[in-house]
Amino acid sequence: VQLQASGGGLVQAGGSLSLSCAVSGRTYVMGWFRQAPGKEREFVAAIRWSTGSSYYADSVKGRFTISRDNAENTVYLQMNSLQPEDTAVYYCAATSGIYDVGRFHRVTTYDYWGRGTQVTVSS
Repeated sequence: VQLQASGGGLVQAGGSLSLSCAVSGRTYVMGWFRQAPGKEREFVAAIRWSTGSSYYADSVKGRFTISRDNAENTVYLQMNSLQPEDTAVYYCAATSGIYDVGRFHRVTTYDYWGRGTQVTVSS
């Protein structure tokens, strides 16, 4: 399984950005994580390929939307109302294992990781 993330960039506070992650191979759950300088990698959102069910960290709920395009084998993260605290390197991740939703937020759940893409939000 290979993941190719794209998108990101620089935006002012209140603005929007969209990330995409193209996936080769079959996976069960896709996730987006982020890591700010000096901080641990943290969960942002996840989506189950089969049902499209989505899950979010409280910090992004209502502002970010994760979606998938089965035909394109691509997962998207639409980020609205961005704030400076959203500044981080964003990573897409995938797992082929079938896990309970309670594990979707864990870094260790995911077997495959894409290269990170920088998102910078200026105040």
